Amino acid sequence: MRVGLFIPCYIDQFYPRVGIATLRLLEHFHAGEIEFPAAQICCGQPMANAGCMADARPAAERFVATFRSYDYIVAPSGSCVTMVRNHYHGLVADEVALSEVQAKTFELCEFLTDVLQIEPPVGRFPRRVGLHQSCHGLRELRLGSDSELNIPPFNKTESLLANLDGIEFAKLERPDECCGFGGSFAIYEEGVSCMMGRDRIADHERGGAEVLTAGDMSCLMHLDGLIRRERRPLRVLHVAELLAEALGLTISD
Repeated sequence: MRVGLFIPCYIDQFYPRVGIATLRLLEHFHAGEIEFPAAQICCGQPMANAGCMADARPAAERFVATFRSYDYIVAPSGSCVTMVRNHYHGLVADEVALSEVQAKTFELCEFLTDVLQIEPPVGRFPRRVGLHQSCHGLRELRLGSDSELNIPPFNKTESLLANLDGIEFAKLERPDECCGFGGSFAIYEEGVSCMMGRDRIADHERGGAEVLTAGDMSCLMHLDGLIRRERRPLRVLHVAELLAEALGLTISD
């Protein structure tokens, strides 16, 4: 099968190792023929979230045209994937093409567990890990259970990490609370955003986390900024980087 690798713009510009780690994982788990279409641009989420729908429309049209020919589209970002799957209606004129693309667009952990249906990988990561669950991934993509719903607990990201030798998970008091980033919210409500971020970091620290991980680099970008400014002893890794490291896969910028 042909897999189109969708790398969000902020990962492409600031965190290229996450994109490379995603590619290495897909290759490691024999996901098929993996391509990075150079015509891809931003999915349009920043514009749509700001209410600038006319500006988001060309980005959505470009995304559908760029990725329609692939069997699957995979991205290391729940927020960008949910933009495509849940918020492109009304932005793309060809609704048939849109429906096709929406049905085959997946977040990385979701693709590994639900599409490839891999067994939990065997590797080594002897650290206590704090798992941050992004709002989009949790509440729109249903990558895990949340505290608002009375359903049996599950977590697709944790299931991928649980079999790694030596790994432990930090016990959080509020495991599904927002980090406070929220895109432009972090700019217009800086004080509130930073307080929320510090609360999340403190929860992970109380749980004894040595490494903070998540499936959304946008959340980790926000938290890592606070961690570095306040010189807190927490290492920050996207789940793709963590898995690649645990499996001994080579990543180079």
